[in-house]
Amino acid sequence: MDDVYELFVRGTELLEAGHNHQATIPLTRARDLAPDKTSIREALGRALFGAQRYEQAAAEFQAVIERAPTNDFALFCLGRSLQMLGRHAEARQPLAQAAGMQPGRRDYRIYRDRARARAERTA
Repeated sequence: MDDVYELFVRGTELLEAGHNHQATIPLTRARDLAPDKTSIREALGRALFGAQRYEQAAAEFQAVIERAPTNDFALFCLGRSLQMLGRHAEARQPLAQAAGMQPGRRDYRIYRDRARARAERTA
């Protein structure tokens, strides 16, 4: 099963079914075969986040942003990954960017504000 599309489909099926740990296996293989595909890297980041592997998730979302800097969801997920790592000051920028791109997304604003408040408390 080395076809990138098959690996991606299998990984996203596992991800959607809530099997985050299992989803990382085919999605990692797909990423290794097609590292420039942002859809694969975003799905892998989601699976890693769900598996509580936040450092690796942040790296995948950062890779997506490098290729697609206006991807508000990847910015949001990068910020959330950084928050889960306790890096609230670093999380502020991507969360603020995501909220600025999608002002109607209440969840983006909530997490942006939480990062701001936590960063100010620890400063």
